[in-house]
Formats: sequence, C-alpha cells, structure tokens
Amino acid sequence: MTEAASGTGMPDAAGPIEAAGAVLWRTDDSDGRCYAIIHRPKYDDWTLPKGKLDVGESHRQAAIREVWEETGWHTEVGEALGEIRYDHRGRHKRVMYWAMRALHGRFSPNREVDELRWLPLAPARELLTYARDREILDRFAGGLADT
Repeated sequence: MTEAASGTGMPDAAGPIEAAGAVLWRTDDSDGRCYAIIHRPKYDDWTLPKGKLDVGESHRQAAIREVWEETGWHTEVGEALGEIRYDHRGRHKRVMYWAMRALHGRFSPNREVDELRWLPLAPARELLTYARDREILDRFAGGLADT
C-alpha cells in the first residue's frame, strides 16, 4: 500500500521514504536574494532544509515544520517546486519542495543542524553538497516559482 492509499502520510515498508523541504529565501540589504543552506553534522553535508513526514502529515505541512525546526524561521509558503527522487540507504526516497520566503526567526544550532548560512545564488550553489539540491535551487532561481 502506498502513502496515498494508506492515508497515513507515511509510507509502508515497501514504499518510498516520503519527505518534504524548501528553498528558503530572503532579500538581503543589497536587494538581492539570498538562500538558507544548512549544515548537518551527522552527514557532514550542506543541503536545503528538509525532512521526513510525520504520521498524518501532508508534504506541505512537513515542509513548513521541517524548515522551522531546522532553521528557526517562520515562512510564507509559495509555489511547489516539484520533487526529487533518489536512493537513500537502500530505499527509494521522494522529497517534495516548495518556495518559502523567510518572514521572521532566528537560527539556533541543534543536534540535526549546526550551521545555517544565508548566501547569494552562486555561493549557495557552490556550497551545496548534492546536485539534486542544486537542481531544486535552480528551479526556483530560474523563475519557475516564487512566493
């Protein structure tokens, strides 16, 4: 049974890992956009904020929650940016993304995320560990979506 069939918001053992995240952005002092890139010490990687769905949670709800938990920022949710699929530790993983404008908040390092950097597009792309994250960032930056 898939997530859609089960209605639980969580996949069964045979289904993909379901997750959601965002391209979190704000306008900096020079009127340019900058993007939140997070560091996860467990994986020693730089990525976009994202995480697994909780039971009964929609992808959009999970994206909002995960962004807040990992960055400390409240957001305005914009358009969907699509999904990325990949294998993670022998299981298929599907991550759905949204554009989110940062409204207010404050980052506090925690067990999952020890650093957040707000960067313009080129440095953000360079810092990201995974090509799949660059693909999602490019979807947003290329004008395919906005808040």
